[in-house]
Amino acid sequence: MPRLSTLTALLTTAALLAACGTPQEQCINRNTRDLRTVSKLIDETRTNLQRGYAIEEYTVLLPVWDYCPTEPVADGEAPKPRRLCLEDRAETRTRPVAIDLAAESAKLEGLLAKRDQLAAEAEPVIAQCRAQYPET
Repeated sequence: MPRLSTLTALLTTAALLAACGTPQEQCINRNTRDLRTVSKLIDETRTNLQRGYAIEEYTVLLPVWDYCPTEPVADGEAPKPRRLCLEDRAETRTRPVAIDLAAESAKLEGLLAKRDQLAAEAEPVIAQCRAQYPET
């Protein structure tokens, strides 16, 4: 497992530096996106199992008073006074959601197997990226 932890650390570092990273880091990032996604899902699933429930995000629309857009005025015409309008603003909230712990455990096992498969597939790709874009 230490080897997998090292690979995960490398991938996390590559993800953080992807936008401004070196060509080698960008290559590794491009080719290991699925592995990072599965690792993130594993962390989320483990947290859900430890907590005993999941956290769900949902969006609500809240009415908020705001200034209406002003209409353009012709040259020499006095500007119209600003007025207030009631606008809907989206707000994201969270709430706890019950989960089937047995199904969540089965999901975790499947994700762990998939991560192992993706990690094995990523090793030659990472080696190729390092060979193609050596860092001095």
